Amino acid sequence: MSVNDELASAQRALDEVLRYVKRLEQQLGSGGLEMRRVRIDADRLRESLALLRETDPALAKARRPDLVSISDTPYDNALWTDSDDEGLGARDRRAP
Repeated sequence: MSVNDELASAQRALDEVLRYVKRLEQQLGSGGLEMRRVRIDADRLRESLALLRETDPALAKARRPDLVSISDTPYDNALWTDSDDEGLGARDRRAP
């Protein structure tokens, strides 16, 4: 089994655990310390599994965008004809 399959299987099992925790909360109430600890632990497991998915190298490569190469050749000066210098205004006028 691949890591992705294992993570998917763990997610299904965790979803089932969360359903049982919800049932227990309905039957026992959510006010008790033990029930709150079980809920917190289940939520922490969900977060940990999400972090594992993010750090999986095979999945990270799939989400990484392609690199764009930028040429070293200078820009055409015509691009800057009507531009203003930041904070100084237009080239043919004095700065304030």
